[in-house]
Amino acid sequence: VDVSFDEAAVHFVLADGREISAPLEWFPRLRDATPAQRVKWRLIGKGVGVHWPDIDEDIAVSTLMRNH
Repeated sequence: VDVSFDEAAVHFVLADGREISAPLEWFPRLRDATPAQRVKWRLIGKGVGVHWPDIDEDIAVSTLMRNH
């Protein structure tokens, strides 16, 4: 339900209250994106993923859960 960033990671807040993070190094387009591009995101697939239209990046929550 929410996405945020710090200098090294992208952070997701899930609908059930869990929070997961992943290193930006896993996602070079997000790593190299401007702050303005990073904050422009939308949920896709009824909330199963996040899309950043300006950089054409998609991240599925299930992908992140497998990597943890």
